[in-house]
Amino acid sequence: MLRRLNSVTAFLPLSLLLLCLRIEASVHEYTGERFVSKGNAFVVHGGSEGLYASIPNLNESSPPDSFIRFEKIIFQRPGEISNISSGSIHAIVFEVDDRETIGGSAYGGQRAVCCTADLAKLGVCTQGQIIHRPSTYNPGWPQVFGVSFDVDKVETILPPRSIQITKSGMYNMYFIYCDPNLKDVIVKGKTIWKNPTGYLPGRMAPLMNFYGFMSLGFVVLGIFWFSQYARHWREVLPLQNCATLLITLGMFEMALWYFDYAEFNETGVRPTGITVWAVTFGTVKRTVSWLIILMVSMGYGVVRPTLGGLTSKVLMLGTTFFVASEVLELVENVGAVSDLSGKARLFFVLPVAILDAFFILWIFTSLSSTLNKLQARRMLAKLDIYRKFTNALAVAVVLSAGWICYELYFKSNDIYNEQWQNAWIIPAFWQIVSFFLLCVICALWAPSQNSMRYAYSEDASEAFDKEDTLTLIKPSPLSSKEGRSPSELRPAESGNGLSHGNPEEDKIE
Repeated sequence: MLRRLNSVTAFLPLSLLLLCLRIEASVHEYTGERFVSKGNAFVVHGGSEGLYASIPNLNESSPPDSFIRFEKIIFQRPGEISNISSGSIHAIVFEVDDRETIGGSAYGGQRAVCCTADLAKLGVCTQGQIIHRPSTYNPGWPQVFGVSFDVDKVETILPPRSIQITKSGMYNMYFIYCDPNLKDVIVKGKTIWKNPTGYLPGRMAPLMNFYGFMSLGFVVLGIFWFSQYARHWREVLPLQNCATLLITLGMFEMALWYFDYAEFNETGVRPTGITVWAVTFGTVKRTVSWLIILMVSMGYGVVRPTLGGLTSKVLMLGTTFFVASEVLELVENVGAVSDLSGKARLFFVLPVAILDAFFILWIFTSLSSTLNKLQARRMLAKLDIYRKFTNALAVAVVLSAGWICYELYFKSNDIYNEQWQNAWIIPAFWQIVSFFLLCVICALWAPSQNSMRYAYSEDASEAFDKEDTLTLIKPSPLSSKEGRSPSELRPAESGNGLSHGNPEEDKIE
């Protein structure tokens, strides 16, 4: 069973990579997307990203450094309706604060994007056209422009256009038409979204610098750990080998994430291969971290030489967690990069959250049992190190619980992603907590000349058990005469010339 799960796990990144060949980036490509009905309009979502305002440039002839550019946008319709004269297809770009300027309703009814007969009677729009009003906060917005099909033509091309971003905000783009005669229309082409510092979406831009600093932190931790490891390699414990593996995985993960974002920022197209590797290294690191913390909590290598019958259960839990986390991270990072969180993501988050809770419950239950054993056996050095580890773990769990509450509050009050500039802090926090726990493990179990004092010793364990047993037997108080043994009394008697006494009296004595 474990072999099958391991084989599935090994091929999972490759299989999902093949399913995700079309990767949207800040160069958003449209390869035949069909319009879907939304209310009384037909819509294709063109993208949503946080964009920073252009940096003022004294040279007016130079192009803007923050923009949305339309390139080779082509609309196609079936040939059987090419002889029908139809309405226009529009591209609409608006900032999230101006969302109320799109659409309207008559007499407080259902909001509509396309102008209805009732709204046309009120004189606020032309029937069949898209409803939009000028923004009071951002002059010249929203940007609305379109193109129509010529008779007997199956294609129409949207003229190239570049929109300069003069205000930082979350921008949304949609392709919309209102004419129901336009059936099965598809859109092809691409749009390019650029920030002043590169092609990274605004939500992701701070993460590139964050992963750079995290890479530096892992390098510093690695220098400390590997120097200690080289000096005391004869005294290394299995637990310290696990910590070495964690540091190595963390260094690779942070470096891959940094290069992934740097390449994305430079070219506008996300490097799928680097992203998959970064996701896989991160998932392996989190899985190994949970397993190591669980084994330490169980006293592996300290109060027990092996996990015994629990080994298969621990491996099964770790394999399940790896598969669930890998799927979640691939869906979140190797899919579309628009600054929106899809509803499908919630379906993948739930299994990972349940497994996290199960790990935490099992860890603290095992820690309680291990602490009791160490205290009963009077292993004071090991008891002290386990208490420090328990305190650090408790702090991490409390901070994580508080952060989960904050994250739920943040997302519930940010339906339209208006707080996109602060969204990068949420994934960054979990990386910081993971790095904190790794630093605690490295500080408590750093290789040293006294490392073996924390290792499991069967002789020491038996000595502690024997000592605990002997302390339960209290000697009864005896007088000085009664406390002497016959062997102590006989030499004294022989010294007094009584060595040839009556045997019966010797028996009585």
